Amino acid sequence: MNSALIIFALLTVLLLTGMPISIALGLTVLTFLFTMTHVPIEAVAMKLFTGIEKFEIMAIPFFILAGNFLTHGGVARRMIRFATSMVGHLHGGLGLAGVVACALFAAVSGSSPATVAAIGAILIPAMVRTGFPLRFGTGVVTASGALGILIPPSIVMVMYAVSTSTSVGALFMAGILPGVVLATMLGFTTWYRAVRLNYPRQPRASWHERWHALQQAVWGLMLIVVVMGGIYSGVFTPTEAAAISAVYAFIIAVFVHRDLSIRDVPRVLLASANMSAMLLYIITNAMLFSFLLTHENIPQQMAQWMLDSGLNAVTFLLVVNLILLVAGNFMEPTSIVLIMAPILFPMALSLGIHPVHFGILITVNMEVGMLTPPVGLNLYVASGITKQGLTEVTVATVPWLITMLVFLVLVTYWPALSLWLPRSMGMIQ
Repeated sequence: MNSALIIFALLTVLLLTGMPISIALGLTVLTFLFTMTHVPIEAVAMKLFTGIEKFEIMAIPFFILAGNFLTHGGVARRMIRFATSMVGHLHGGLGLAGVVACALFAAVSGSSPATVAAIGAILIPAMVRTGFPLRFGTGVVTASGALGILIPPSIVMVMYAVSTSTSVGALFMAGILPGVVLATMLGFTTWYRAVRLNYPRQPRASWHERWHALQQAVWGLMLIVVVMGGIYSGVFTPTEAAAISAVYAFIIAVFVHRDLSIRDVPRVLLASANMSAMLLYIITNAMLFSFLLTHENIPQQMAQWMLDSGLNAVTFLLVVNLILLVAGNFMEPTSIVLIMAPILFPMALSLGIHPVHFGILITVNMEVGMLTPPVGLNLYVASGITKQGLTEVTVATVPWLITMLVFLVLVTYWPALSLWLPRSMGMIQ
């Protein structure tokens, strides 16, 4: 355990200097390897290259590219119009439309910040013009945008799958039902606050208006069918689905909706390449960090220590939630998953916790981390959209954050919520 304390103390010190997480990981590994242990430098170099050779990792840049095409291609605006036509007449109708639109956009983008940016930039100003307080609109969209990493396809789930050799398809299927339940709970919170505070409602849309809104949104909604249907019918793998989603998003943005011109495509490609390079660099260093932990036998030592301490599955999951919630305050989801999953996963297996259930639990914790300062990504995106300070945005999300914490308890101690659907599909035992 001494080596574990040294490694994590060194990583903590480097992070406190403000160093980027990827560089801090790499320096921690190199410092420890060259000063405190004996590992051939060839093995380190080989790990740097083999760490990102996994086929599943290729899904990440493709999902990022698809999300960028959809964000800039008018899909979000059409989804908002469709959602508003369906639920706008209820109390807090535009807020409920925001929850529905975020859930729909999450199912095609795989990214939480992208969901907040795409839906929030359109819906929050519209809510303010209609008479909603800015705080209410900000809270709804910022919290609902977190659905982007729970409702598949999810980049965070791909990261977990890569780190633990868990089936990406099973994780995607397991995220559907919890995603629907969380969206329903967020919608109920929105509706309850709207009723209590007497927020405005939209005129009820006719069935003709709803049909027209559906026709406008159908090209974006079809991406859900193409990607998820293709994966679960066995037509293509999740990685191939990501590539197909990128091509499909390009076609509907440029040639169907025509909200994106050919001249705009290089800008979208460059933005996607920048984000992909950043994530892949983090992945490479995190894989090296995982290699160091495995070489020092740290996950196994920690698992044995927790078992000797008398922790059972219930108390272990409580400890895991606390660790991940604290980590979510200071690190972004990708880094947390790549660092913590290899450490916590062996312990979870030794206590009989299903790998897929554990993956969904980690993903929900990452959702909560998106809403907690100082590094909650959704907070920064919403702050940029609304021109409010970080503190104001954080306060605005509190009612929905409490709802998400209640949902976290539900998903932690009710494994069937995550496992029923993939088991029904025969994807897991």
